[in-house]
Amino acid sequence: MIRPVILSGGSGSRLWPLSRELYPKQLLALVSELTLLQETAKRLLGLTQLQAPVVVCNEEHRFMVAEQLRLIEQPADKIILEPMGRNTAPALTLAALYVDPQQTDEVLFVMPADHVIEDTQQFHAAVATAYGLAQQDYLVTFGITPDHAETGYGYIKKGKEIANIASAAMIERFVEKPDSATATQYVASGEYLWNSGMFMMKASVWLQAMQSFQPDMLAVCRTAVAKGSADRDFYRVDKVVFATCPSDSIDYAVMEKVTTTGSKSNFKGAVVPLTAGWSDVGAWSSLWDVMAKDASGNVIKGEVMTHGTNDSLIYSTERLVVGLGLKDAIIVETADAVLVADKAHAQDVKKAVEWLKKGKRSEHVTHRRVYRPWGSYESIDSGERYQVKRITVNPGAALSLQLHHHRAEHWIVVKGTARVTRDEEVFLVGENESTYIPVGTKHRLENPGHIPLEMIEVQSGTYLGEDDIVRFDDRYGR
Repeated sequence: MIRPVILSGGSGSRLWPLSRELYPKQLLALVSELTLLQETAKRLLGLTQLQAPVVVCNEEHRFMVAEQLRLIEQPADKIILEPMGRNTAPALTLAALYVDPQQTDEVLFVMPADHVIEDTQQFHAAVATAYGLAQQDYLVTFGITPDHAETGYGYIKKGKEIANIASAAMIERFVEKPDSATATQYVASGEYLWNSGMFMMKASVWLQAMQSFQPDMLAVCRTAVAKGSADRDFYRVDKVVFATCPSDSIDYAVMEKVTTTGSKSNFKGAVVPLTAGWSDVGAWSSLWDVMAKDASGNVIKGEVMTHGTNDSLIYSTERLVVGLGLKDAIIVETADAVLVADKAHAQDVKKAVEWLKKGKRSEHVTHRRVYRPWGSYESIDSGERYQVKRITVNPGAALSLQLHHHRAEHWIVVKGTARVTRDEEVFLVGENESTYIPVGTKHRLENPGHIPLEMIEVQSGTYLGEDDIVRFDDRYGR
C-alpha cells in the first residue's frame, strides 16, 4: 500500500509578500483555483493501492490545512503537528513512526505540499516505477529531467541503471547548486537530474536508515510521538521533547549516505527520472515560468493594466496596478505591502524578509487579514488607544469564551446574526444592531446562522495586542 506523506511545513519566504509565515505558499491558489496543497492531494487520485495521506504541518496552520483538504473531499488520515520546524528528516520520521511499520509496513510516498506538476499521467508512471523499487527495499528519490541549466536546484548524478526497471538508476552522488558553467555541463552530459525533494520508501527501511545514520534524531522523534496525543483530526507530538530534535533534511540526514560513491552501509539508493512539467515554485520567476502568459509574455493576475510591458509578472490582490514600459519585472501588490523587482533578482526577495525580521515588523508573519479556525479578521484602522477590525465568523462557528484585561469592545453587526455571551447573559444581535463588551467581561461571539456573520469591532483601551486574551473554553483546543 502507498501511504502519501505530504510535508506542509515551509514558509515560502521567496514568494513574499503573498506568502507569509502564518499563510505560506502551499495554502495559496497560485496557478489554478486550487491551492498548492490541494493540487498536491488531488494529483494522487488514480494511483492504485492508495491510502489516505498523512500530513505533517506547522501547528499554526492546522485548521487551514484540514479545511482545504475537506473542501476537495480528500481528508487526511491524520495531520501531525510540529510545534516548531526541524526540517524534512524529522518530519518524515514522525510520519513513519505514526503509521507503525510493525503492524503494516506501508510504502511512504513523500511529497512537499508546494510543487507544481503539469503532467499527471507521467507523474503516475514514475510513482509506479518507484513503488516497485521501494518494495525491494530501495530508498528512492525522484530526479527531474532538466530542460535548461538551472543554478537554483541541487542535482543528482545517475549511476548504474537498475536491471529490469525502466530508466531507474542507482544514485551515484548528490551535488550542491552549481554555478552557471557547471550547470550547463551537467545538462549537456545527460547524466544529471534536478533534485525534486520527493521520495519513496518503506516505513521500516526509513526507520532502519535513521537508526543507522541519525540515531539521536530517531530517539527524539520516537519519544515525541510516544508522549504525544490525538486531538480530533490532529496528532500533537510532545513540544518539549521535539524542541530538542536536531534539524536536518532528508537528503543530508540519509540519502547522501546511500549513494554508490558515499555509502558504507547495506542500504540502496535509487533515482527515478520524472519529466512531467515540474516546478518547486521557489520564487516569483519560477511562478512566471509555469503560468499562462499573454501575447507580450506577461503573467497577469488581478486588476492590472499594461502598456509597452513584456515578460513580466504583475499580481494584484486589492488595487489597480498599472505597468508602463516594463520588461522582466515583478510587481506583487497586497493590502499591506508592494514588491517591485527585476526578475533576475527574484531570489533576493528572501533578503527583504530577513530585513523585516530584523526590524521586528509583522509583514513577514501575517497579512492584514488574519485567518482563524472560526473565520477571519482584518485590521481596518488603528491609532493610540483604539483599533477597528472587520470580523467574519463562519456559519456554525464560535470564538472562544474569553476576556480582556486592557480593552473594551464595541460590536456592530453588518450582515447575519450574532449570538453573544456576556457574563451570564446570552442574546442575539441582528443586522444594524450593536452591543458593548466592557473591560474584564467574559464574552463569546457565535454565528448560529447559515450565512457568514460580518461585523465591525471597535477596540479601545490601554493595550490592544492579540496576547491580551484569557481563554476559558475553546472548541478548537487553543
